[in-house]
Amino acid sequence: METRSPSAASPRSPATYSLAGHILSAPRLPGGLHVVATPIGNLRDITLRALEVLAAADVIACEDTRVTGRLTQHYGLATPLTPYHEHNATEARPRLLARMAEGQAVALVSDAGTPLISDPGYRLVRAAQEAGHTVTALPGASAVLTALAGAGLPTDAFLFGGFLPQKQGQRRSRIEALRAVPGSLVLFETGPRLAESLADLAGILGSREAAVCRELTKLHEEIRRGTLPELVAHYAQAGAPRGEIVLVIGPPAADALPDAAETDRLLTDALARLSVKDAVAEVAQATGQKRREVYQRALALAKDGQNADHAAL
Repeated sequence: METRSPSAASPRSPATYSLAGHILSAPRLPGGLHVVATPIGNLRDITLRALEVLAAADVIACEDTRVTGRLTQHYGLATPLTPYHEHNATEARPRLLARMAEGQAVALVSDAGTPLISDPGYRLVRAAQEAGHTVTALPGASAVLTALAGAGLPTDAFLFGGFLPQKQGQRRSRIEALRAVPGSLVLFETGPRLAESLADLAGILGSREAAVCRELTKLHEEIRRGTLPELVAHYAQAGAPRGEIVLVIGPPAADALPDAAETDRLLTDALARLSVKDAVAEVAQATGQKRREVYQRALALAKDGQNADHAAL
């Protein structure tokens, strides 16, 4: 069900938005899908291009119409809002594709930041591309990049890992798989789970430098830096912090990359769960080794396993 922003004006006649007390016109927008980054906290962190696209679009597909409604109300946007999220995507996606087929412009936003980062929007992007519609992505606010920029840790290579699993066993397995990634790690976490996740990270990754980035761009923004054990000790005393959290963890020391035995261990574990192709991809990403080298080792391990089975017979 679509809703409209408080303004009664049509987004097409003409498309306008409000900025610093002025009513500005937005140029007409070509049909297709427009992926628009929105602020992660501070409403002023929106681009002029984003405002123009949101004003001129025929509809804005958003996770929560109440959240996006605050943004559209703030900037005087009258574009209709329609919910698009993981729970209704199967039903909502064909309707959005039908609009594009009619030549309409659909803007896709998330509740905060850049769409498709830790949300299911990529399925709409892929479906639009497969249907022959133009897909345009607008750059803008991102919690991942904002945390990286403020953490003071290496940024030449990094891996975004999303949220760690809630269950400890699965969480520790995931951290173990990330241990040898030759770059900084960026993770999302919630306040209630922060202490447990930091403890598991410290137990597996050791005394790496890290930063807990909380409430980025908001009034109570905080970036707390230290080693993982130091951060564990702090939050054990301070308790669960409020707000949205991004963890940035520095890369392993050069001498901490896995040796052959560690690579074999990771491969053995991955081969028990995945196909050879997927196991090689996982271990290559986790260790920074070339896929060809990991693939050759996987074949050797598989051959050794077959020989062991024959010997047992």
